Amino acid sequence: MTEMTESDTPIANRLLAALPSGEYRSLFPKLEEIPLTYGENIYEQGEIIRYVYFPNSGIISLLVATEPDATLEVGIVGREGIVGFHIFLGVQTSNYRAVVQGTGFAMRMKADDFLAECRKNKILPQLLQRFTYSLLTQASQSAVCCCHHPIENRLARWLLMTSDRMQANEFHLTQDFLSNMLGVRREAVNKSAVILQQQQLIDYSRGNILILNRQALEIKACSCYALLKADEMSFPAQ
Repeated sequence: MTEMTESDTPIANRLLAALPSGEYRSLFPKLEEIPLTYGENIYEQGEIIRYVYFPNSGIISLLVATEPDATLEVGIVGREGIVGFHIFLGVQTSNYRAVVQGTGFAMRMKADDFLAECRKNKILPQLLQRFTYSLLTQASQSAVCCCHHPIENRLARWLLMTSDRMQANEFHLTQDFLSNMLGVRREAVNKSAVILQQQQLIDYSRGNILILNRQALEIKACSCYALLKADEMSFPAQ
């Protein structure tokens, strides 16, 4: 945990930054900054939610089990949102596995403190309602994408969404991680990555991905990316 004072801590999380100053001051003493380590589990599926997380940097992926040893990503949360928001809806356990996809930092708050702030404040619940809509849009669009779009187009979309949230064109992702995200076998991930690399859209070596031509990668990505990007840019909205 990192010691913080309100005056010297910039508000990197967009949801927190959208709060009126009075509401943010109410939350601040109950927030603690923690590191997000690549591959770290924040929640297991079915686990009681004891903390909520507001990423300042890095990414947390939301995964659901499709088979005993297989998962599929249903959402990505970066500095635009919150992980663990389900308790705001009256659900005490996580219906997904939350795992750190990109290294960074997050502001963490105890679940009980968070619920108390939701009851006390006015704008925070409104922002959470809007974020819930955004995440549901992402999950439903991901389901459509999984059923109807080729893997290399899905991979292009996913890399762009990761780049947007990491605010970087270079990041580390293993084939195992990518196969869990996309719900396909490693061989399919490798084949799709090779296609994007041959088209000089990315460079992929030993888990390190570098986007070489973002504009062309956006063209390669399925239409889902543009739809999700537009929704992301509109959040938060009061």
